[in-house]
Amino acid sequence: MAKKKTIYECIECGYKSAKWMGKCPACGAWESFVEVSETKLIKKSSHPSKILKFDEIEKEEIQRFSSGDSELDLVLGGGIVPGSLVLIGGSPGVGKSTLMMKLAGNIDKKVLYVAGEESPGQIKIRAERLGVKNKELYLMPEIVVENIIEEIKKGYDLVIIDSIQTIYSQNLQSAPGSVSQVREATFELMRVAKEEKIPIFIIGHITKEGSIAGPRVLEHMVDTVLYFEGEASRELRILRAFKNRFGSTSEIGIFEMTKNGLTSAKNKSFFSKKALPGSAITVILEGSRPIVIEVQALVSESYNIPKRSATGFDLARLNMILALLEKKLNLPFNQYDVFVNVTGGIKITEPAADLAIIAAIVSSFRDRKISKESVFIGEVSLVGDIRDIPGLEQRIKEAANLGFTKAIVPSKPLNEVIKCYEVKEVEKLLEWM
Repeated sequence: MAKKKTIYECIECGYKSAKWMGKCPACGAWESFVEVSETKLIKKSSHPSKILKFDEIEKEEIQRFSSGDSELDLVLGGGIVPGSLVLIGGSPGVGKSTLMMKLAGNIDKKVLYVAGEESPGQIKIRAERLGVKNKELYLMPEIVVENIIEEIKKGYDLVIIDSIQTIYSQNLQSAPGSVSQVREATFELMRVAKEEKIPIFIIGHITKEGSIAGPRVLEHMVDTVLYFEGEASRELRILRAFKNRFGSTSEIGIFEMTKNGLTSAKNKSFFSKKALPGSAITVILEGSRPIVIEVQALVSESYNIPKRSATGFDLARLNMILALLEKKLNLPFNQYDVFVNVTGGIKITEPAADLAIIAAIVSSFRDRKISKESVFIGEVSLVGDIRDIPGLEQRIKEAANLGFTKAIVPSKPLNEVIKCYEVKEVEKLLEWM
């Protein structure tokens, strides 16, 4: 027996109400409620599932296959897992479709590319620009999820959905892109991926806040959530895993957007060898990958309320560092504007760059150059001491490979491949500048 019920749903967060409201009480969005007619099916209770003894459950071996790109394989945890559902989010123009087309062209398997946004002619142009040579690549211009699933069941090795916000189910009366449609379409794709053991990649747009457009439950439904970061005006792109049921979430993939599409940028340098005031070099660790980067600081006299700005670095941590410098070094930063930038569009998510940030700030304040032969690695505490960080030997080895000869660190490593100087307190840092 079917029972029809009309409700109102917020297109931003999925909150449901029996009546229309101007403002969503859950997320605070205005004019976000749309009318949704749902059909509730009243079914008899099914038989309960069989209880399994944990010791008797057979372990399922994960058989991966390569995507044809070492950077993408690294982020996925070693390759593509059959039956997995992968969500790729990113801002418009960052290169999500380009990355997926590159994936479809790299692997020697039968691939179905479902296009809901672009025409076949537009996709053909992109494929030719990227040099796609896969003879088993099929294009399906379709937005009805039931038709897509019917085609998937005919037998494919990989499926790409571009994008989930354009796909809709005929079982719901809401518009494509609404919360209910995105949720329903993702559920159906997840079900067919598990049943047919076919990996499915889903492209998702992000909101202005930087999260995947649609309900938060979408990220819980999929196996892997990848975010493609970068600015359309810059060449560098960073691929991060924020959720991965089959691997680590600490690895990143580095790509560069060129006229021929996305290429690996694992050997790209993110620093300049030219010594200038306000510039310092550090080594961060993203998963198992050490990356040598340049941090820049600009300190200028303030004529009003002092301004603080950080690009690629935590602003709260910057304020903490400035307060520490005022107390320990008696530097009057309460009278100066301070701006910090991490080159290359990389975001620092660990404290190992604290020492380099301090060095860059003091260098800009005193208008004194720092030797480009040195790297600064260390975490600074609230009491002013410099503490050890994990993976120090690995970081120093990477710095040595790139030609650096000195390292200012909290403690000397066992394998000293370059000259290391110990700095235990912030006050002692000035001796090396």
